[in-house]
Amino acid sequence: SIPIAKQLASIKALGKGSDLEKAFATVALVYNNSADPQGKLSKAETKSLLQTQFGGFIQGQENKPKYQEIISALDEESENKIDFEDFMILLVSLTLMSDLLQEIRNVKTTK
Repeated sequence: SIPIAKQLASIKALGKGSDLEKAFATVALVYNNSADPQGKLSKAETKSLLQTQFGGFIQGQENKPKYQEIISALDEESENKIDFEDFMILLVSLTLMSDLLQEIRNVKTTK
């Protein structure tokens, strides 16, 4: 497996890309590296990916009803798979309810 940083570096268009562009490219690469040949993740794979790659955002959220709703949807017995669009919606939903987001908002942006 090629490290994400090396994969990012191989994308010529990102050579002078902004931090935001690189952040979204990183999300796409992490997803693609985990997805099946059809570009989808099982719900179990999605849950595992969230736990290993998005732990800082979901840590401490376990008791929030919205978090429980999102995760229980991933736990359901189903053949449904998650595509990249649904994965992005999931990330945004989890980010918006995260305590870490408030901490990020409180970071000083001036010296």
